[in-house]
Amino acid sequence: MDDDPPNPYNTTTEPLSNGKKADNVSQGLGSGKIELKKTIGLVNAVAIIVGVIVGGGIFISPKGVLMEAGSPGMSLIIWLLSGLFSVVGALCYAELGTSILKSGGDYSYINEAFGGLPAFLFMWVCLLIIIPTTNAITALTFATYALQPVFGTCTPPDSAVRLIAALCITLLVMVNCANVKWAARVQNVFTCAKILALVIIIIVGLVIICKGDAVSFKESWEGTTTNPGKVALAFYSGFYSYSGWNYLNFITEELKNPYKNLPRAIFISLPVVTIIYLLANVAYFAALSTSEIMASNAVAVTFADRTLGVMSWCMPLFVAMSTFGGLNGCIFTSSRVVFVAARNGHLPNVLQLIHVKYLTPVPSLLFQCICSLVMLCSSDIYALINYCTFAEFFFIGLSICSLLYLRWKQPERHRPIKVSLVFPIVFLVICVFLVVLPIFTAPVESGIGLAIIAIGIPVYGFGVAWKKKPVSFVTFMFQTTRRAQQLLYCIPQEGPID
Repeated sequence: MDDDPPNPYNTTTEPLSNGKKADNVSQGLGSGKIELKKTIGLVNAVAIIVGVIVGGGIFISPKGVLMEAGSPGMSLIIWLLSGLFSVVGALCYAELGTSILKSGGDYSYINEAFGGLPAFLFMWVCLLIIIPTTNAITALTFATYALQPVFGTCTPPDSAVRLIAALCITLLVMVNCANVKWAARVQNVFTCAKILALVIIIIVGLVIICKGDAVSFKESWEGTTTNPGKVALAFYSGFYSYSGWNYLNFITEELKNPYKNLPRAIFISLPVVTIIYLLANVAYFAALSTSEIMASNAVAVTFADRTLGVMSWCMPLFVAMSTFGGLNGCIFTSSRVVFVAARNGHLPNVLQLIHVKYLTPVPSLLFQCICSLVMLCSSDIYALINYCTFAEFFFIGLSICSLLYLRWKQPERHRPIKVSLVFPIVFLVICVFLVVLPIFTAPVESGIGLAIIAIGIPVYGFGVAWKKKPVSFVTFMFQTTRRAQQLLYCIPQEGPID
């Protein structure tokens, strides 16, 4: 037999290779190594951050924020503070991303500072909550807006929304499997479309304000909540709309000149998004009453119906394009978390394979696709936001702890960007608040998040810590990886990580 399985009790995390077969494939393609290439420049990086952040949140969460905040005035404060909070977090991640030049973002930072188990738990939550939930929410938003013109004032059938969302996810995964440059071009085009949509909303809103016809500002503070739990949940919806500011850190190894382009992209993107978001919400409140916003499942479409007249048909198209681009960015970046975790031995070897022609992590992309399609079984978007944000901020806080820990343990480490300790400490305090308080105000959602994290501990024990697994299990995994290599035309990354 040519391809004998390795020693089942070998505890190294070196990937399986195709031996001579892989060498022959590699030689047939030229002298270049089989690895993820550095193809992402500054413009692409800015498009990824803006494109991922400006996905569906700004078109869904105005309702979620207002629902908990109680008044337009309080909602605008929450939107502004959510943006400033994201800027502070992004500054911290700029230091982490330039001092730890590894893809995977939070996973790599936690692994570097605290070891395998905490990093595995982050990856575990990413697989079960963060990645598929983010993809599902964005795809459902795309489907809702895409179907809105067809059904008019009627609610689109839930089955139709889910089917369109599933087709959207599948199509974008295929694009990302085929070519990184195609995915980057899709990101650039659809980022421009979403910015154009928000600029239209802002200009129309400013015109209404200048005419003195602003609706909700006549009752700016009426109904403002004083309940700290409701304020925290309002921040959850606001932070969801800004989520994605750390996604560029997932693809550090594919950035050209990451020491310069990573922080530059962050410094350009976050202020722009914060200003656009704040002005867009001002426009919503200028044109619509609070009751209209609360009653709408598609706030931007309702805004267009009220203000754009015969051109209102264009807004659902713009919003659908916006969420389509946001989903593309999420799929592109988050698949690298799965890829890096498999490369480090925290997931099956099959998920670290790279297509020998397209140089994309096809198995990790397909795995992410399956998880996202499963998550579409839940259609309660606001519950998904709460699950997602609770778990995400738990591990974002842990990543900030890794920054503080490495400052203490490795003070001489090369840090091209070194932020004041005030920023990570303030950011960590707010993360703790956002994680702890909802345990009392939303115990069911928080309990589900904590349970999923806890389940990851025995999974880590079985999958990673237990080295002497049965020979039959090791052989099965080996043969599964080998068959996947043959079926998907993939092999492991060649050579050391630069």
